[in-house]
This record gives sequence, C-alpha cells and structure tokens, in this order.
Amino acid sequence: MTPITEVEGRRLALSNLDKVLYPSTGFTKGEVLHYYATIAEVLLPHLRDRPVSFLRYPDGPEGQVFFTKNVPPGTPDWVTTAEVPRSEGPARMVLVQDLASLMWAANLVTEFHTPQWVIGAPGLADRLVFDLDPGAPATVVECCEVAVWLRERLAVDGIEAYVKTSGAKGLHLLAGVAPVSSERVVSYAKELAVEAEAALPRLVVHRMTRSLRVGKVFVDWSQNAARKTTAAPYTLRARAVECVSAPVTWEEVSACVDPDQLAFRAGELEVRLLEYGDLLEPLLDAGLAGALP
Repeated sequence: MTPITEVEGRRLALSNLDKVLYPSTGFTKGEVLHYYATIAEVLLPHLRDRPVSFLRYPDGPEGQVFFTKNVPPGTPDWVTTAEVPRSEGPARMVLVQDLASLMWAANLVTEFHTPQWVIGAPGLADRLVFDLDPGAPATVVECCEVAVWLRERLAVDGIEAYVKTSGAKGLHLLAGVAPVSSERVVSYAKELAVEAEAALPRLVVHRMTRSLRVGKVFVDWSQNAARKTTAAPYTLRARAVECVSAPVTWEEVSACVDPDQLAFRAGELEVRLLEYGDLLEPLLDAGLAGALP
C-alpha cells in the first residue's frame, strides 16, 4: 500500500520508497525524498517563480531518462502551474513554489531544470550562466582554471560570479544581472566565451563541435537562450552515483587539483550547508545584480 504523507496540509502518496535508484551505492527513492526535504529551505528560493523542466529517471539513471516540460498527467490541482510562451505555441508548466510541491515533484524522480527568467517576465533574463563542459581527457580541474578567468573577466564589467558543480563533469558559473532580454545575454556571453578562447587557446573552445572539444573546456554560452534551461542548484543528477549540483567556494575552485575534490553526493550537502549556508544566496538579491555593459 502506498503510504500517504501530509506535507504543509497537502496529502501526498509517496511510492516505492525502498526502490534502489542508484545501484552502485544502493541509494533508494526514500533517500532521494529525504534529501530534498532536508535541503528544501535553500533549494526552493532558486526554483520559485521559474517554470520547471523535469528530467525524469523513474527507474534510475540506467533506465529510461526523459524530459517533461508540460504539466505531467495526474498533477494535483494545488500544484501551481502557469502558461509559458513557446515558439510552437503556449504551454503549461509547473512552478515549484513550496515544500509540498517539491516533495510531489521529487516523488516523480527527476532533475530540476530552470530558465534564466521568472514567470512574470518570460524572456527577460535576470541570470547569466556559463556551462563549463570538459572534453576528455580534460576534467573539472581544467574547468576550474577557465572559471577563474571568467570570474575575473566578468568582474571587469562589474558582474559578480558564483559557481557550482554541474553534478556531472563540469562547472556552472552564475551571475545575477539587471533584467535584460535573453538575446542580449546570449550575445554578451558568447563574446566572453570567444575572449576566453583567445586568452586560453590550449584550454577553451566556444563552439559546440565535438571534434574541437577533445582535451578542452567547452564554454557553453547558449544556455542563456530564453528557450533553454540549466540544472538548478542542489538538484540531484541522473548519474552513476547520487551526485548533486552543489555550490562551491572560489577557494575550493582555485585549490582543485583532483576531480574528486569537487564531486559531492547527497549525503554531504547537509554538512556543507551548516558550514557555508547557501553560497548562491546573493543571486536572490536583485540589488546585487550587475548591469550588462
């Protein structure tokens, strides 16, 4: 019988809690739900008012993995949804606004991905993001060197950058920006990616062509496009182990000489939060956002 749990006055059927989702470590669905309940206080502000795309993996990362952008069938009527413009016509998507909605969504077994804009201003970006993706044999160690360069370059324009692991192979750089069209952010981000390639030719490539990426870091500027989404801070990833997209300090980035130094699993986040708090909290303060030049 599926247990019923009450969360903030909402009744939730949380299913298959003993199901192993990460076979290499034995991490279960119940542990996934426990993780999200534990970090909800810091995760929710980064999801709030942003339409969520779900990358679902209900049978674990080794099973079927698929994106869901539209409101999933069976979504409770108390979960907030909103109409989102798309080139092929408007769609209705989920907004994860509270703990009950988060636990309902986590029960679907999903990564959380969000755009760089909020629902009240679609296509008007308040975030800038760079996805630093290493091409083997490059690793997150090389991403760190590129991240430091980008941080310093953004600072020249008065923009403060923050960093998190992707939860996969690389890093995500994020910055708050005064609201501006997504097209303008894409253009600016591409300019900086091209500059990074010129400054660090042995390390950086700004084009997606895979043959160019061997041993280099692809600085993906395109995720600033209004139609695209990026893995949210603190989301679990559909990887071999229960890795998390974890905020990190610039000191950790500068000191990284081994990929394992910047690989964080779900069980490690509670201790990190006690030590550091939410390292990405400044992104939530519009007063700290930088203006694109």
